[in-house]
Amino acid sequence: MVLMSDVEPPELPRGIALAWGVAANPQRGPKREMSIERIVEVAVELADSEGLGAVSMAAVASKLGFTPMSLYRYVSAKDDLLLLMQEEATGLPPEEYREEEGWRAKLRTLFDAQVRLYVAHPWLLSLPITGSPITPNSSAWLDAELDSLADTSLSDVERLAVALAITGSARWYGMINAGYAERSRSTGMTPDEITAQEAELFDQVITHEGYPALRAIIEAGAFLSEENPFVFGVERLLDGVETYIAGLDRGESRESSREWVEEEPEEIAEDKKVREARKAVRAAEKALRDARKLERQALKEIRERLART
Repeated sequence: MVLMSDVEPPELPRGIALAWGVAANPQRGPKREMSIERIVEVAVELADSEGLGAVSMAAVASKLGFTPMSLYRYVSAKDDLLLLMQEEATGLPPEEYREEEGWRAKLRTLFDAQVRLYVAHPWLLSLPITGSPITPNSSAWLDAELDSLADTSLSDVERLAVALAITGSARWYGMINAGYAERSRSTGMTPDEITAQEAELFDQVITHEGYPALRAIIEAGAFLSEENPFVFGVERLLDGVETYIAGLDRGESRESSREWVEEEPEEIAEDKKVREARKAVRAAEKALRDARKLERQALKEIRERLART
């Protein structure tokens, strides 16, 4: 039998290793004048000002006053550069979320910050999603969302599901905001003017016969309403999570366990020992999460220490 501990972990791709600061530094090449940090900084500036399509190894090298070959000693592939650009632009989540009272206010703070991030760096939305976040900053955002839910009765899987839902909503809202911001820059129109123009276009082509429900919405003036549909959607999402958590705190069972719950006699579900046992399980889950958080912090400190040696 082959144990998991006997299997060598996969080697970190260079881009991810660079993000964590555990990749080997180049042995030769320009010193002082160039660094991975400076290369990424210039690439982000280029993407912010001219769009992601303007970013190439040659363009970044030209901005720095070096040849493209000089850059390849530091970043060996454009995909690695894009990964590091994403990491740089993403940054760390705002610490003020920790000062908010309750999980819901914490998540709203993180949601709003993510939306602003996409508006500031709209090219981030053009980068493909290739898997779970593995870089430090991207992981920090997910960790902050999970941390916001740490004291709730949600299970590990449920906390992850809520965090992903908030992240997805922020990305979608950020995509719309970034699109409006870009159109404002290119046309000189305000977002309100753009919305009014779109409403007029809808009014011309959407008929009662072809799109009765959409036509009714247009005539009701919903597209011109000052109410924000994206914020409304997020708040209702949080309402649902809040109601679900309240049910768990009352001793109600999870929807995923509905089959055996329906067969469970009411006197068992309401039994004091059962409630206390479930409360103990939640406390043990929280203790496990705290221990894992300490483990991650210790590993991070070790990596940083190794990178300095």
